[in-house]
Amino acid sequence: MQLNRYRVRTSRISHIFISHLHGDHFFGLIGLLNTLSLNGRDTPLVIYGPPGLDTILTVQFQVSQTVLNYPIRFVGLEAEQPEIIFEDQKLTITTFPVQHRIACWGFLFKEQPKPRRINKETMPKALTVEEIIALKHGQDISNDDGSVRYANETFTLPPRKSRSYAFCADTRYFEELAEWVQGVDLLYHETTFMDNEEELAEQRYHSTTVQAATIAQKARVSTLLIGHFSSRYRDLTPLLDEAKTVFDNTLLAIEGHDITIEE
Repeated sequence: MQLNRYRVRTSRISHIFISHLHGDHFFGLIGLLNTLSLNGRDTPLVIYGPPGLDTILTVQFQVSQTVLNYPIRFVGLEAEQPEIIFEDQKLTITTFPVQHRIACWGFLFKEQPKPRRINKETMPKALTVEEIIALKHGQDISNDDGSVRYANETFTLPPRKSRSYAFCADTRYFEELAEWVQGVDLLYHETTFMDNEEELAEQRYHSTTVQAATIAQKARVSTLLIGHFSSRYRDLTPLLDEAKTVFDNTLLAIEGHDITIEE
């Protein structure tokens, strides 16, 4: 329902990442998988999640006699240290364990280094496609005698920034996390409680505003995005203000709002 509400094209979804098996993080998955099938999906889908999620899905489908139109590949999360679980030409995804009441993982998404850009103002008209590709990869174009015909730095611009985003699911405060998300452009960190509930946060394996902001500060991230607020807080402004006392560039994770990471 929310995907439809915010006009997210479900056909673009190829991988799903589930952090842990508390209901608010995966109960909607069965409905989504069925909806995709009813909508005619026939392309494969990869689901990353804690061991046991595959059993839950299998039982649901067996009992309801559901047969999906598309194949699902399940990848169980077992990492005890940061571990790359996906990599292609554009993206690297790393999972890392966080400290919650049950087994739980976060995810770090990093763009691969990008090619240099052709400088349209200096680009010769006679360049072939092969020569443009070579220049983008940082190579000079040479004459038959080995002399340089087109110097790479003359005809290209530096590559655009490779962006990064870290999702830290439900977790209590632990400093090692700051090392694993060091320098990311955008860090999502749960902020269930305000600072005066630090003891309760520890008991329930959650974090406070100040703790999330401290991780952001220690990790030297560009922007902190806080969310997973306790329902006791009707007004979220005090949580934002409190986090900003430690890390000023903090935003609230409000459903439906877009956040852009600039290149």
